[in-house]
Amino acid sequence: MVRSQPVYAPVQTLLLEPNEWVPNNPHLPILIYIKAIAAKGSDPVADFKNTFSTHGWPPQWCAGVYDYHHYHTQGHEVLGVVSGFARLMLGGPNGRLVEVSAGDVLLLPVGTGHCNTQCSDDFLVVGAYPPGQHADTCRQAPSQQQLASILSLSFPEQDPVQGVHGAVHRYWGCT
Repeated sequence: MVRSQPVYAPVQTLLLEPNEWVPNNPHLPILIYIKAIAAKGSDPVADFKNTFSTHGWPPQWCAGVYDYHHYHTQGHEVLGVVSGFARLMLGGPNGRLVEVSAGDVLLLPVGTGHCNTQCSDDFLVVGAYPPGQHADTCRQAPSQQQLASILSLSFPEQDPVQGVHGAVHRYWGCT
């Protein structure tokens, strides 16, 4: 019997070099899931939270994305775009400009710079991290200890959108 593989939304990858004071992640690409979560019903926030929770990424917040460059050293971060659209600068000053809209999901590996450069009034994001990880908002060059944390942070057990055999497994070589 031949098992069919699940069909997933397209995933784009983006591997970034260090950029000015932003370390980015030298080994793990950003994963961009195009139109990955279709909001159903009257509570689209719940659809994103349920998807992330189901795959072991407890949602931590629901808001926008900061309008200043920052990165995290204590957690891989998933951003689910619930509504609206935005232009996000990924990788730090003079990084890569990416346009996202409702249904898109970005998985930012630890160390990845990000900044909201422009968004619609209704831009709303659900953010989540693997268990035991969190966002420490860093706005300057990392210390040696922070760089070590970026390089040694554990991999998530599952992909936040696609589960055990999803894009994290394919592109990050983990789980």
